[in-house]
Amino acid sequence: MNWRVRIEPFTRPLFFAVSRLQRGMTLGVRAVAVDGEGRVMLVKHTYLAGWWLPGGGVDRGEMTGDAAARELFEETGLKPTAPGRLVSVHSNERFFPGDHVLVYRFDAFETGALTHHGEIAETGWFDPAALPPDTHHATRARLAEMFADAPVDPRW
Repeated sequence: MNWRVRIEPFTRPLFFAVSRLQRGMTLGVRAVAVDGEGRVMLVKHTYLAGWWLPGGGVDRGEMTGDAAARELFEETGLKPTAPGRLVSVHSNERFFPGDHVLVYRFDAFETGALTHHGEIAETGWFDPAALPPDTHHATRARLAEMFADAPVDPRW
């Protein structure tokens, strides 16, 4: 197991404390990139276990759709060629009070250079009906909502 994954449970409380002091609410985005074969792009971080949708925080003054496109590009090298479509909004209260996550879908993109600076260990395209066993439960839930007609859960 990567050393960053092992220390993450200890560094997360400090990150949350600093974030809470800087802002009363946090806003994040996740990007669902869908290729021509209906597969979705997932990432493995160097500091978290399992497969996740690409995403991250929305910067001050940044539009949420722009943040989703930026995170998709930074983490995967996929540069959207059309705006993403807002699919759902979720509260992440049980994990981090005051946190909200918006999910955007991107169907048009081109490949560019990776800019993640060591944050991403691996990327891959997967059939939403055949995800890797270590796919994070929130990623599974969002993809089931999008591709398997599961009801949208407002909780992340």
